Amino acid sequence: MAISLVTQFQPYTDEIFTTESKKSLLTNQDFSWTGAHSIKVYKIGTSEMQDYSRNPVQGFTGSRYGTIHDLDAATEEFTLKNDRSFTFAIDKLDNDETAQQLAAASALARQVREKVVPEVDSYTYGAMCENAGTKPAAAALSAESIFDEILKANNELDNAEVPETGRILVVTPDVYTMMKRSKDIIMETDIAEDMRLRGVIAMMDGATVIKVPAVRLPENFGFMLAHPCATVAPTKLEDYKVHEDPPGISGSLVEGRICYDAFVLDNKVKAIYYQEQAAKTVTKENSGTQETK
Repeated sequence: MAISLVTQFQPYTDEIFTTESKKSLLTNQDFSWTGAHSIKVYKIGTSEMQDYSRNPVQGFTGSRYGTIHDLDAATEEFTLKNDRSFTFAIDKLDNDETAQQLAAASALARQVREKVVPEVDSYTYGAMCENAGTKPAAAALSAESIFDEILKANNELDNAEVPETGRILVVTPDVYTMMKRSKDIIMETDIAEDMRLRGVIAMMDGATVIKVPAVRLPENFGFMLAHPCATVAPTKLEDYKVHEDPPGISGSLVEGRICYDAFVLDNKVKAIYYQEQAAKTVTKENSGTQETK
C-alpha cells in the first residue's frame, strides 16, 4: 500500500549570512560631490629652510631671509567611476502563493545587504590596498611572525608622521586567529558597546582592530594598517524604489542605483600599510605536482 506523505512549506526564508559594512571606520567623507561628477583638490608645496643673514656683507642686495621661491600649487582630480544599478520584478501571485516571502520591501533589503554592500566594500578595500603608500614583499604570516609584522607597520606609519590616534588594523578571520595564538600579542578586548556595534573587536598597539571576511578583500590579503584620513569614499547617489503595478507588470518593480567610489589622497598614501600574504603552494595527491594558490 502506497502512502502519500504531506509536504508542508513554512512562511520562513532561509537567509544568507552577511556581514555589516565596516567601511565607515576606514574612510572619510571630507569632500562633497554635490552638483559635480569630479572634484579637484590642491596640493600646496613648501619652502626649504635657510640661514638668516643677520649681518650681511657690504653691498648685499638680497633678502636677509634667503632666496625667495614660489610655492607649487598642483591639483589632483577625483572622478566618480562607479554608477551601478539593479532591477527585478515580483509578480502579485508569486508573492501571494509563497506566503508573502517575496515581499518587495524585504527583497530590496536583501538585495542591498547581499549585493550592494559587499560590492562597495570590496571595491573600497581593493582601492586602499592598491594605492597603499607602503607595500612590502608578500610574507608567510604565522602566529610566530604576525606580531613583528604588525609592529613594522606601526613603525612605518610613525616614521611617516601619520597621526597615532585613529589607526585601524584590518585583518581576516584567519589572521585574527593567528593573532590570538601569538604568545607576544596582548589585545585589549574590553571595548565599549557602541564600538562593538560598529565592528571593533579589540585594540592592539594603539590601533583599533576590525575583522573583515576574506571574500571582501583582495586575494592573499594579510593585513592592512590605515588611518581614515587617507581615503575618501563618497556615495554621491543611493536611490532605491518600489513601483506598485507599473505599466506592463502586475505586481512590484524594484529598482536601485548607487554611484560611489574610493580615492586615496596623494599626500596621505603613507597612512596606508598593506601586507600581502605569500601564496600557498599545495601538492596534489597521487600526482606529485604543485599548485600555487
